[in-house]
Amino acid sequence: MNPDFQFKEFRIRQERSAMKVGTDGVLLGAWTSLSHHPDTILDIGAGTGLIALMLAQRSGAETIDAVEVEGAAFEECVENFESSPWGDRLFCYHAGFADFAREIEDRYELIVSNPPYFESQVGGADPARDRARQLASLPFDILLHGVGQLLAPTGRFSSILPFAAEGAFLKEADGVGLYPSRITRVKGNPKAPIKRSLLEFTREAGPCEEHILTIEKERHAYTPEYTALTRDFYLKM
Repeated sequence: MNPDFQFKEFRIRQERSAMKVGTDGVLLGAWTSLSHHPDTILDIGAGTGLIALMLAQRSGAETIDAVEVEGAAFEECVENFESSPWGDRLFCYHAGFADFAREIEDRYELIVSNPPYFESQVGGADPARDRARQLASLPFDILLHGVGQLLAPTGRFSSILPFAAEGAFLKEADGVGLYPSRITRVKGNPKAPIKRSLLEFTREAGPCEEHILTIEKERHAYTPEYTALTRDFYLKM
């Protein structure tokens, strides 16, 4: 079985990476706003490089950096960047985010992150995947403090989280001067509870747009909103 995942304009190799292509990453890569035309983008905890590649496809940003601490994921991220049509604009650092934030002097006009979110030991069959999903590997305070250091004055920061973590994340963000400008809460189908929150932050407090996105009308029948969001990427959309 070929573990690669083929999108319309690029391929993701993911045989060695702990975290495979999933709906969360695709949602964040497609939902993140590029209306301010960022020239510099940073993807924190890049994994296979999926989100950075989606943003490269969607934008003309000259610099798209990524940071990934896990060795196998870093190696595949680099391979995916180099084999893409945008390899000259993509670069991955092999580092923990706290160290990266301390050492990098650059400021980014857009920062994105699909952070780990399980608060305790996951206990699955794949220890590397468990580590990648554990909140302890990138606590919200470390993530948001680093974003506060690296985000340009007029920049935007986008993330995706479990809905249950939204309140704590908003409170932590407020403490470092990051304020929500757009929130989309995601549910699998019309009868399902909200499972995810897509969050966009700026440095300026103001009105926040709030929406609900439903992925499926019924099993394998996608809503027009989800189809419109992802049709530039999925082969079957």
